[in-house]
Amino acid sequence: VANLGAANEYKVAHFEAEAQAAAMEKARFFYVAGFFLPLPGGPPSLAKMMAHANTTGKMMAMNLSAPFIVDFFGDQLAEALPFVDILFGNESEAQTFAETEGWDKALTVAEIACKISAMENGPKKVVITQGADPTIVAEGGKVLLEHPVRPLTKEELVDTNGAGDAFVGGFLSQLVQGKEIKDCCEAGNYSANVIIKRSGCSYPEKPSYP
Repeated sequence: VANLGAANEYKVAHFEAEAQAAAMEKARFFYVAGFFLPLPGGPPSLAKMMAHANTTGKMMAMNLSAPFIVDFFGDQLAEALPFVDILFGNESEAQTFAETEGWDKALTVAEIACKISAMENGPKKVVITQGADPTIVAEGGKVLLEHPVRPLTKEELVDTNGAGDAFVGGFLSQLVQGKEIKDCCEAGNYSANVIIKRSGCSYPEKPSYP
């Protein structure tokens, strides 16, 4: 059961405090989960962050996080998307996005990713994971990359909780180093695989990447 915990108590005043303002000025990359959108302090804080990223040319990344975010908080999502450089999601979230837009139900995940990336007020780049199928990266209405996923045996599939977040973490770990998108996807897939092969969201003491 998802527990938003501290996020439920997040206030704009906290975001505007001196320490947070200094951290925002210093940061070069920003990432937010879609779970922040339904919360009282979420959208106004996010609006300030996105405005800062937009005016300073910093990277803004966002995760759709869950189908219900797309389904029930579409207005908040629509306000955020024009400021997003990279939008992350999985196939279920992508399909829900297509449904809310009234797009053809026969569209593939790759086609949906392309349509999202081609929206006039949409994100610049879209990265959609599909479980064991290739990760799709789209930009400007076209597929930039279909990156294969490292195969796992049935015995290795222990716990998929946190796999999506692990993918994003691995992806961003390379992005902040200026690596190519294929390298970002490779690190994302590695991180997700490590999470999937262990019970609970845990990592070995010394990961073996690359």
